[in-house]
Amino acid sequence: MATRIALSNDQTIVIGVLTLAFSTDPMARWSFSDPARYLETFPSLARAFGGGAFENGTAYITDGYTGAALWLPPGVSSDEESLKEIFENATSDDIKEDMQVIFEQMEKFHPTQPHWYLPMIGVDPVCQGSGIGSALMTEALKVVDRDGIMAYLESSNPKNVPLYQRYGFEVIAEIQSGSSPILRPMLRKAR
Repeated sequence: MATRIALSNDQTIVIGVLTLAFSTDPMARWSFSDPARYLETFPSLARAFGGGAFENGTAYITDGYTGAALWLPPGVSSDEESLKEIFENATSDDIKEDMQVIFEQMEKFHPTQPHWYLPMIGVDPVCQGSGIGSALMTEALKVVDRDGIMAYLESSNPKNVPLYQRYGFEVIAEIQSGSSPILRPMLRKAR
């Protein structure tokens, strides 16, 4: 499976692939349980979480546009203000308090030393299980290993944990509040 750096004109396609991929994600759908609200909100969420990957040449897409990954290099962060605004405006009132607890816990586990951060990786649901996620991980981790620093992610879907573990990520905690699904921060030591 061939992967390449997503160009600026690929941004809409990358966000579309991620929107499809996360349509069955437990945390994404808990956050935006109404399908129309999910489809309306998720593209902005993806840009806020990982949009810095486009400006830094660290967004990846597979040939055929079946999978995508947004990696943030050391020193580049998600757009925290936009994320807070999205969740404040688009989530139901009954989960807002739990969302705040989850964000606080995420911040607690996010490394403070230089690291690569994978806020989003996803594969079109009709293509899942065909090695696309592995191809995306392999390509990006070449750069991570070249830099010789750690990598970090939060797995919002328990089905993906084995994939990340195959690439050296270890679960370092479980984050959960109220009725939320479990979010698993995962760390990969420098190589």
